[in-house]
Formats: sequence, structure tokens, C-alpha cells
Amino acid sequence: MAADRPIRVLHVLGALNRAGAETWLMNVLRHIHRNRFRLDFLVHTTAPGAYDPEVRALGGRIFPCLGTRQPLAYARALRTILKTEGPFDVVHSHVHAFSGLVLRASRQAGVPLRIAHSHCDTSMVDDRSNVLRRAYLGLMKTWIHQHATLGLAVSRQAAVSLFGTNWSADRRWRISYCGIDLAPFRAEADRAAVRRELKIPERAFVVGHVGRFDYQKNHKFLIEIFATLARRQPDARLLLIGEGPLRSAIEEQVAWAGLQERVIFAGPRPDVPRLMTAAMDAFVLPSHFEGLPLVLLEAQAAGLPCLLADTVAEETTVNPALVRRLSLSQTTDAWCDELDALCRTLEHESRGDAVRVIEESAFNIQTGVARLQEFYREGRPFPMPASDVDSRNEAFAAADLESTEPEPVC
Repeated sequence: MAADRPIRVLHVLGALNRAGAETWLMNVLRHIHRNRFRLDFLVHTTAPGAYDPEVRALGGRIFPCLGTRQPLAYARALRTILKTEGPFDVVHSHVHAFSGLVLRASRQAGVPLRIAHSHCDTSMVDDRSNVLRRAYLGLMKTWIHQHATLGLAVSRQAAVSLFGTNWSADRRWRISYCGIDLAPFRAEADRAAVRRELKIPERAFVVGHVGRFDYQKNHKFLIEIFATLARRQPDARLLLIGEGPLRSAIEEQVAWAGLQERVIFAGPRPDVPRLMTAAMDAFVLPSHFEGLPLVLLEAQAAGLPCLLADTVAEETTVNPALVRRLSLSQTTDAWCDELDALCRTLEHESRGDAVRVIEESAFNIQTGVARLQEFYREGRPFPMPASDVDSRNEAFAAADLESTEPEPVC
């Protein structure tokens, strides 16, 4: 690589829409030294993404690469992009197990630094997989071990999920926390104006949640918790930020419970910090599984009392005064009791104090970007197995992976 040209990095993900890992990548792009690092993005869709215009405005390019159900065709298309749009110094893949195929094709194309990034703990779902799914996961994880020069995970649970229980014995696998941009949490927001905008009564007690409407985030149980809370507190409201395939089912659940006037579906929003600081009084995250949810870090930066499932990684507790965990096996009454106790006993903490705690932690975006730049700048391929997959695995990939979807990032 010529010393006078920027290090070229290709990030691989499903789409550039508003979600945890995608928002983190946008913060990386905003804060990274763009004269020294050039970030481009390969996505698995031709549909416009919410972040596409900003990516292009900041100098990034976006390359669609379709055919994830046809792995051999996908790999050929990826190698073509790498050769015609490169050379790339780094391929940084964020598509969980599917990273095995991405990094294998990248190695064949001669990319020297190949990163698999685990953003999620999918072990609970993986353990329930059928035979075909297990075979797919086994092959992809084998390819990750064969072709990754570096593996990053957002938490220990996420590392186990993708790299195995003995991940710490391999010096390629590292914990690397994603960070958040704290500037929006320092900005003043007009609480009365924000609540008027959302049609929330000024004195209402507002529970907030940010997340995609899918099984992982467990909106069904969240609505059950809120139904119990609503019986106790007539002025309570639930603010849901996000979009996803289960939204209509959750809307039906809300209607069946008679809570239409008390649950606000705000959709995907670009101003989550503003809504956290000005609209929410507490944050609840009853996820079935997580990697390291950035929204929980944001809720702590906003100074919100945070009640979450004990499935969420312990590393997310940056400000212990604000966070309580509870088992999903507990009743909705127990969750409401714990939330009430947390809100009542929490000592007053100014927003500035809450922001300062995150600022001094590993979850500050500046700290995370500096670490990522070091990975890109100093990363060297570790010794890798000389042999590639055998013909049986090649046949499996060609014949059977076509029915398997790659996982989205969390």
C-alpha cells in the first residue's frame, strides 16, 4: 500500500438504515480521519437506505451486491466489486455468520485485512435451529476461522456466539466496544415542545423503547408490562421508536389491550437523543437476546432509569446507578415494581453528570474510532490455515445454502 494514499475499507452489511450497528457505522464515518481512511459500503439491497445520502456526502460509495440466497453467484459478484472498485486494504463484515462467505471471497480477491464483526448474541436462536441451519452455521463459522485475519465482538456474549466458547485463546478475536456520539445529549431540548409534537401530556410518565420490531426485541412482553403499568398509572404512556416486520402484530396487540391512546408508534427517527432527553422518563429493554445495544448506552447518556432483561450483556452497565436487570421469567407486576423502585430511589443525576460517565468510558465514539483506526492501520494477517474448504463443503455451499438467509446485524 502506498504511504500517501488513504487506507481503503469496505464495510459489508444488509442496508444503510437506522439501526444500532448502522448508526454506529455512521458515527464512525463522521468522526474518522477521512483523509487517511476511506470508507465504502457494500449492501445486500438496491432499495435506498436512510443513511445513503449522508454516506455519499461524506465521500463514501455504496455498492449493491445481491444474491445472498445463491452463494456462489454472490461470491463472484463480491470478488468482481473488490477487483473493479478496489483495491481495498480491509473488508469489514457485519453480517454475523454470513461473514464466513464474505471473508472467504475477500481472501480469494487478495484483500489483506479481513474482519468479522459480531454485533449480536444469537446463541438462543442458533440452538433451536433445524439441521440445515446448523449445517450452514457450522460451515460459515469454519470459514470465518479460516479466512478472518481479525474478529471483533461488541461483548463477550457476542464473541462466544460467533467465535466459539474458546474465543479468547485465539489472538485474532478481540472485544471492541462500539461508541456513541455524546454531542446530541449535551444539547438542550424543549421538553414541553417535544411532548406537544408527540401528543404526550406534559405530566405523563413516559416509558421509552428504541428497537426494530422483531422477535429479538420482545415487544410483545413490553406491551404486557406496559398494560400492567397503565392500570397502576392512568397517565402513563409508552413511546416506541423503530420499524420492522412485527410492527403490525404489535399494533394489533395494543388495540386488543385497549391502549391505542396511550402507546405512541413514532417510527424510525433521526433524533433519538432528543426524544430520550425531552420525552422519556424511563427506558425498558426486555430483549430475548442482544449483543451490546447502543440504545441502552444512549439511554444512560440521557440519564434515564433503565430496566432491562438479564439477557443483555453486563458490559452495557456503564452507570450502575441507572440500571437494573430482571429475568424475563418474572411477572409483569414484578417488572413494574422494579421500575417503580428504580425511579423512586434513583438519586437525582444531572444530564451533564450522566454524559460525563459515558464520556470517560470505552463507549465514547472518539475512543472507539481511535481504536478502530489502529486496527485498520496496524492490522496484520495472522498465520492462517493453508488449506481451503474441501470439495464436500464446496458442494454443500452450491446446493444447500441457497435456502438460507444471512443474519442481519443486531
